[in-house]
Amino acid sequence: MTADKDRPWLIRTYAGHSTAKASNALYRGNLAKGQTGLSVAFDLPTQTGYDSDHELARGEVGKVGVPVSHLGDMRALFDQIPLEQMNTSMTINATAPWLLALYIAVAEEQGADVSKLQGTVQNDLIKEYLSRGTYICPPKPSLNMIADVAEYCYSNVPKWNPMNVCSYHLQEAGATPEQELAFALATATAVLDALRPRVDPADFPALVGRISFFVNAGIRFVTEMCKMRAFVELWDEICKDRYGVEDPKYRRFRYGVQVNSLGLTEQQPENNVYRILIEMLAVTLSKNARARAVQLPAWNEALGLPRPWDQQWSMRMQQIMAFETDLLEYGDLFDGNPVVAAKVETLKDGARAELANLESMGGAIAAIDYMKGRLVESNADRVHGIEQGETVVVGVNKYTATEPSPLTEADGGIMVVDPAVEAEQISRLEAWRAERDANSVAEALAALRDAAKSGANVMPPSIAAAKAGVTTGEWAGVMRAVFGEYRGPTGVAQSPSNKTEGLDDIRDAVDMVSDRLGRRLKFLVGKPGLDGHSNGAEQIAFRARDCGMDISYEGIRLTPEEIVAAAKIEDAHVIGLSILSGSHVPLIKEVMERLHAEGMSHVPVMVGGIIPDEDVEILLSYGVAKVYTPKDFELNRIMMDIVHLVDAQPIAAE
Repeated sequence: MTADKDRPWLIRTYAGHSTAKASNALYRGNLAKGQTGLSVAFDLPTQTGYDSDHELARGEVGKVGVPVSHLGDMRALFDQIPLEQMNTSMTINATAPWLLALYIAVAEEQGADVSKLQGTVQNDLIKEYLSRGTYICPPKPSLNMIADVAEYCYSNVPKWNPMNVCSYHLQEAGATPEQELAFALATATAVLDALRPRVDPADFPALVGRISFFVNAGIRFVTEMCKMRAFVELWDEICKDRYGVEDPKYRRFRYGVQVNSLGLTEQQPENNVYRILIEMLAVTLSKNARARAVQLPAWNEALGLPRPWDQQWSMRMQQIMAFETDLLEYGDLFDGNPVVAAKVETLKDGARAELANLESMGGAIAAIDYMKGRLVESNADRVHGIEQGETVVVGVNKYTATEPSPLTEADGGIMVVDPAVEAEQISRLEAWRAERDANSVAEALAALRDAAKSGANVMPPSIAAAKAGVTTGEWAGVMRAVFGEYRGPTGVAQSPSNKTEGLDDIRDAVDMVSDRLGRRLKFLVGKPGLDGHSNGAEQIAFRARDCGMDISYEGIRLTPEEIVAAAKIEDAHVIGLSILSGSHVPLIKEVMERLHAEGMSHVPVMVGGIIPDEDVEILLSYGVAKVYTPKDFELNRIMMDIVHLVDAQPIAAE
């Protein structure tokens, strides 16, 4: 090992499921295998501020991450893991102040020096409105809470990254490289502009230096590597010109990465191993734009929840790159390369133009509706390219002949969360509530409410509330009561787009069935539960609209009761439901039962999501007409299915 060899990046896996105890065992196992940092995945109730026994949490507990309802859960999550020695990333946004408060409280219980804690809370609400959907409150108070965390960390937990500007989900929602650059940088400047008045001008450059980023690296790895170099140069430019930061170390673009989960395929899933490796090259090859932390998805994430072995395989990929190759022994491999330099400049020019556009609108907060619309349009272009074969995806739209994969023979190739987990978590939650001091809880919630109403920093009363035994739902309930809730834009306008080429046959079929119905074919798209991954639902609604259907799509986080009520009011001909969180069985069952109770069993229901084969049979037994999984990428075929489902119904009933 040479003296000037680079230190490896932090090696992480994004993990958490079922219960805090089970996740703790997974973390300790991964650390024993050589993982050097933790990356915590929280379940959707925790991310959206609901306790595990809330109506909206039904079917969601422990599915896409670990449930953390109170200090006891956080204590169990990090049992025997010394937090003072750990670097922990927590992918949490709307409830970021609360989860950080719980983390600090556990660290203090362990006897840690809180000022030495290292890690990150994502704490990026703007991208939640645009792509991931785990927001709670409106943009302005959410921005204030982001600033509260940053201000508190700067004074009390100085090694902690208080915000991780997340462009990862922007790319998953369809962002072009230029959009990903611009929308992420506009988010960062919105936060820094809010923080600037809160601190002494002499301290502001150091605070700028604590802002980190979390990015996506897709399969076009040359473009992605150039995008990272563009990020480095644009951020340096913004920090120097906009904020007057003179010290280069505070202008450094510090980022972690998870490579692209969107591009993982259900078909021939073994191919995903190569995709993940190639995408990792984009964020490791260029020394001057190398990630500070890398987490890789597992090969089977398009099928369901990875097993510990699957995560180990992805971790070994990082370790082989870091410790077996000579990559870290050399300087930047691309400095002076004219092809790379030209591509970087092109990306920077495109990003600067988009940044100027956002600035003219008043910045990222004011431009949320605009950015959401652009993402939906860009994603429509991406989907269309795959459908038409212009964008090749091996095993999906080219080279589809295949042998059965031996990797998926055991357990279907994935881990399945035991349905009993939810009841057990609720039982522990009820016991926690029964054993805590009710007066202390009431006092802590009152202090939290007072701080929120007065505009004081919510972090100190949140930490006090954590220690008093307050639950996640109670903390978020105060924020909802003080600041109100928010429903973000869908990005799907009512008017057809200009992307109707090749849709003539479908549009004719829609016109014909609409004439027979006596009114325009009505298609209602719904997202039951807490799943905020709305890309699929948006693209279905977008295409249905362009095919001439009358669409109804109100966005994310609806109860089965609300969906059935909307279908009744709208007099929908077909209902399409999208769930990617694994909660499809209980939620679809409730939708079907409510339709039957309302005398609407004749309305056909279509379901799309990451749904194992055995669950497909269950949904069909409930009366679902069609089930689609990620392998069903041809949207036009789905559109014709809608027409045929309506055409099969007795038109005279209209």
